[in-house]
Amino acid sequence: MTPQGHGLQKRRELGLLVVDDDHNHCSALQRAFETRGYAVKSACSVPQALELLNDWSADYAAIDLRLPGPSGLTLIPRLKDANPEVRIVVMSGYASIATAVEAINLGAVHYLAKPVDANMIELAFQRVAGDESVPPGPGRISVNRLAWEHIQRALAEHQGNISAAARALGMHRRTLQRKLGKHPTRV
Repeated sequence: MTPQGHGLQKRRELGLLVVDDDHNHCSALQRAFETRGYAVKSACSVPQALELLNDWSADYAAIDLRLPGPSGLTLIPRLKDANPEVRIVVMSGYASIATAVEAINLGAVHYLAKPVDANMIELAFQRVAGDESVPPGPGRISVNRLAWEHIQRALAEHQGNISAAARALGMHRRTLQRKLGKHPTRV
C-alpha cells in the first residue's frame, strides 16, 4: 500500500519514521519516500526518535539496527504501543539470525541486510506472509559465525548495552567493542 492514489478525495499522508545514523542514507531514504507521498520524519538515534514519537505516531518505520546508544530494536515496542498497526522494517549492515529473530518477535514485519533502498523497504512494508521459495542456507555454520550470532543474541538480550552484554559473555567491554567493529563473518 502506497500513499499515492487517484480520486477526488485527499487521502491522509501516511507517516514514515526513518532512523539511521548514516546521515547520507537517512537523507536519501527521506527524499525517496517524500517523493512517493509519505510524510517522513527522521532521526539518527533512539533518543531522537523517541522525541519525535512524543507527539506523533508513524504508520511505517525503517529502523537501522545498530545506532549510537541503544539498539534500534528498542524502538519497536514503543512504535507498536503508539500504533499497533505500524509496519516496521529493520535494516542492518551487521545482519545476524539472532537479531532478525528478535526484530520479528518484537513486531517488525521484515529484516533487511544493508545495503537497502526505498524500493526494497517499500516492498518489505507490503509483505504479509513468508516466502516458501527462499532457498535454505548452507548446511553448516562456521565457528566464527556462531560466535558472531552468540554475541548478537547477548546484545539483543541486553537491549544493545555493550557493557552488560560483555559481562554476560564473560569478556572485557573493549574486547566486545573490537569484535563488534569488525564485519560479521560469513556463514
